[in-house]
Amino acid sequence: MIKSLIRQAGRLVSAAFDVASNVLASDAPAEAIAAEQAGLYEADEMPAIEDIEAAAGQYSKAAEQARAGDRGKRAAKKVLDRLPAGRYGAWLVSRVTSNRQTADLDEIRATYKRLGLGPVPMKSAAPSLKVERAAVEAESAAELVAA
Repeated sequence: MIKSLIRQAGRLVSAAFDVASNVLASDAPAEAIAAEQAGLYEADEMPAIEDIEAAAGQYSKAAEQARAGDRGKRAAKKVLDRLPAGRYGAWLVSRVTSNRQTADLDEIRATYKRLGLGPVPMKSAAPSLKVERAAVEAESAAELVAA
């Protein structure tokens, strides 16, 4: 297991070095590199403004529905989490073990420290998409009404 962790750590360090080398060697600004990696539309591929507005509206509505659903789940979970497993009317309450796994960062840090590998390499999370309705300026509102 330790040999596997060492190999994996070596791969991570190597990958981080490769990424850093590519960014430093590039003449392009960081924003241009990020845009290429994100697969953004090119100028000639841009959808019509109506399609963008429709997609933004759909996204905003779906995000609000998801937030409302999450709030409802959290409220119900406060009651359900404290119940012992069993049947409650038409509902069965139980707890099942998940097959989902996540890295044990405390254990990884301890292994890195014990082997003298330095800090655990971390990467930033991907930027989150944020969609919000823009305020309409007075001139723009007049143009919209005239159109």
